[in-house]
Amino acid sequence: MQPLSPLDGRYASTVEALRPFFTESALIRARLFVELRYLIALGEEKGVRELTPFTEKEEKAMLRLVDDFSEKEAEKVRQIEKTTNHDVKAVEYYLKQELPKILGKKCRIEFIHFALTSEDTNNLAYGVLINEALTQVLHQGLLHFIEALERFADANEKKRMLSLTHGQPAVPTTLGKELMVFVDRLDRQAEQLFCFSMQGKFGGAVGNYAAHRAAYPKVDWEEFGTNFVSSLGLEPLQYTTQINPHDDLAELSHAYVRINTILLGLSRDLWTYVSRGIFKQRVIAGEVGSSTMPHKVNPIDFENSEGNLGLSSALFTHFAEKLPISRLQRDLSDSTVQRNIGVAFGYHTLALASLKKGLSKLSVDEARLQQELADHPEVFTEAIQTVMRKNGISDAYEQMKALSRGKKITLKDLLAFIEKLKMPKEDKRRLRELLQ
Repeated sequence: MQPLSPLDGRYASTVEALRPFFTESALIRARLFVELRYLIALGEEKGVRELTPFTEKEEKAMLRLVDDFSEKEAEKVRQIEKTTNHDVKAVEYYLKQELPKILGKKCRIEFIHFALTSEDTNNLAYGVLINEALTQVLHQGLLHFIEALERFADANEKKRMLSLTHGQPAVPTTLGKELMVFVDRLDRQAEQLFCFSMQGKFGGAVGNYAAHRAAYPKVDWEEFGTNFVSSLGLEPLQYTTQINPHDDLAELSHAYVRINTILLGLSRDLWTYVSRGIFKQRVIAGEVGSSTMPHKVNPIDFENSEGNLGLSSALFTHFAEKLPISRLQRDLSDSTVQRNIGVAFGYHTLALASLKKGLSKLSVDEARLQQELADHPEVFTEAIQTVMRKNGISDAYEQMKALSRGKKITLKDLLAFIEKLKMPKEDKRRLRELLQ
């Protein structure tokens, strides 16, 4: 079967690291993990007298169902789902088939998925997967890119270049500083992202532990639920409806929209610097820039990054706006939306890879940097009028405006103007040095 999404076709190798967390099989495996950990926790609860604790050997044997879970086993669950038309119930029935093979007569299969609603299993499975994807793949991907960008900025720290504000020549800056603007912004967002953790809902059909209490009224189910959710590395939610309200996913989505927006601005700026000739791109033998213009070396990596960041942010924006809203105690419209979370992360990852690849191809054309500044000596009028004002020269701004606005002036014109000024020799010397 041909893939419908380019993430599973053309770009599959680039997003391969996300596959253990965001495929359908990965979700089934995570559901098994949650169900088994819950069954083990129930066995440890003294108030649940009908289920005796599992031995360490039994626990390891049970959890091997997760460790050894294969695509073949995932297909068994899918076949069950064809009958149940319910994904979590299919996992429950799969476990009821498999656990007796491991535990024998000790297996009390009716305690599998005991008193749970499917969202208890589902939201915890998503939470575990997303936390793992963040810490094992996504954090490192962003951090490595920030480090690469910072190294590139450091290497160009002192290379002076022409600024453009409103698209017009402006005060000189340095290439390294302009890139460090993006490093600084990304560092702030990364710091917030790295502190984020998914939440976990646990509490039955409408979050009240009603079924749990019906069976075992003396058990402190709130404490049980808090401890169980925490054991999965998630932050326990105290008050919920049937579902996790998804505020955690909204927070995470907004964080990625901010990161994507910064990366989008960087993509466009790098593209523009290439267009201005400030950056040269490494020519790779055999590559073609245009099917008709042989000379072309296109900044395609930055264009791909821009496009994929847009796709990622569009999905993350929808998650943030849609997922926290559910009719009364629950509707199911969140379910089909959540299945696309990996797609949003996939396009983000793809964009980051394109940006990093594009960055690695760049080298600075220092002659071009110098030529741009030489072509626009008028940008030094800000410094001259500021030093004039420091020395009490009246109408400093107006004098510079009359000399330069809308006119083509030269360095010679500015140097001649400086020589006529009545100010200390040291100030004149520094202004002359600035113009060199």
